[in-house]
Amino acid sequence: MANIIKYPPFSTWNNLLQRPTNSVEAIETIVNSVFVAVKTEGDIAISRYTNKFDKVQLETFLVSQNEIDSAVKLVSEQLKQAIQQAKSNIETFHTAQKTHKVDVETQQGVRCWQEKRPIESVGLYIPGGTAPLFSTVLMLGVPATLAGCKDIVLCTPPNSEGTVANEILYTAALCGIKTIIKVGGIQAIAGMTFGTHQIPKVSKIFGPGNQYVTVAKQLATKFGVAIDMPAGPSELLVMADATGNPAFIASDLLSQAEHGIDSQVILVSTDENTLLETEKQLHLQTQLLDRQSIIEKALENKKLILMNSDKEAVDLINYYGPEHYIICTKNNAFFVDNVINAGSVFIGSYTPESAGDYASGTNHTLPTNGYAKAYSGVNLDSFLKSITFQEITKKGLLTIGNTIELMAEAEGLMAHKNAVTIRLKSIENES
Repeated sequence: MANIIKYPPFSTWNNLLQRPTNSVEAIETIVNSVFVAVKTEGDIAISRYTNKFDKVQLETFLVSQNEIDSAVKLVSEQLKQAIQQAKSNIETFHTAQKTHKVDVETQQGVRCWQEKRPIESVGLYIPGGTAPLFSTVLMLGVPATLAGCKDIVLCTPPNSEGTVANEILYTAALCGIKTIIKVGGIQAIAGMTFGTHQIPKVSKIFGPGNQYVTVAKQLATKFGVAIDMPAGPSELLVMADATGNPAFIASDLLSQAEHGIDSQVILVSTDENTLLETEKQLHLQTQLLDRQSIIEKALENKKLILMNSDKEAVDLINYYGPEHYIICTKNNAFFVDNVINAGSVFIGSYTPESAGDYASGTNHTLPTNGYAKAYSGVNLDSFLKSITFQEITKKGLLTIGNTIELMAEAEGLMAHKNAVTIRLKSIENES
């Protein structure tokens, strides 16, 4: 019998919707020690931690051109075509995100405008581990290239033989990425934060990872490196009513559960039978999947929640703020219109979350752990900086000058006032 949580009152939501993650405090000690070692010892520490965590001793971390060329030959033509199609859709969607320069005269003689410039050096973290995510190379490499980032560094963990998955190398080459580093985990984030002899220092780090990578990215911000967002273990929430297809719903929940044992899947419904039938499908489909042990562990954290009404369901979903959010109801428009907190939304029975993970065009690097309440997923603007410009004529300064003087004097910043006054007197003397 399914363990259904029925009509939970608001007072219980906080505990009910807890993510199955370790506390940051439990992880910070390990992350801090790696950062200190990399900062002081550089590549020696990187090599030591790579040997410890990835069970391989490397002489050099940089992937050679020969390795890339060999990998390209070993990827099947069928898979290459699939990756190319996905890349095309991702390029189309992210190219459409380009915006024009904003240029306005706020008042006569006072012109302000905004232009975007690429972040010069970016680091892309590509998870390896139990599943080498070459799709993430597309999700980060495509917008980084479109934005015009000058230096793109890709870090990904090596396998026990000291190599990187052929698919990752092929996709990186397809995106024009030349600097590929065989380093993963905390040490990769630390390497890109401080810079070592073999790993370039970057200005901003992108990419998902496990809880250790997430905390490492957050620690990097203390050393002047920006990050895309805290993107940790994957999560999915499905909202389905009696019109939902339990087999479809279960397949989506399982697609996220297979990411890792700390993934979380939630099904919210206003129909108890949908919850019961989906639970049966979860059991049946799990038996047919390769990563059964990982899935079964992740499903220990699943939630099946029965709500009284669509309105209450929406409130609970926004309270949770899911990374991925699938809507399968007879009234999809209501749920779409009331989305406040979500990383990416998938609408209808024929929009599987897998589409966004791979090939529809949207980005799959998304905020997890409730950060969807404040963060956006990766997009073209993530790789750009908005810079404001202004130009004031003599006539413009005559119009606005007294306003600046009065405000500066009221704040007690007389040098600010004087910077205007001295110019106004010069204009007055000229006339």
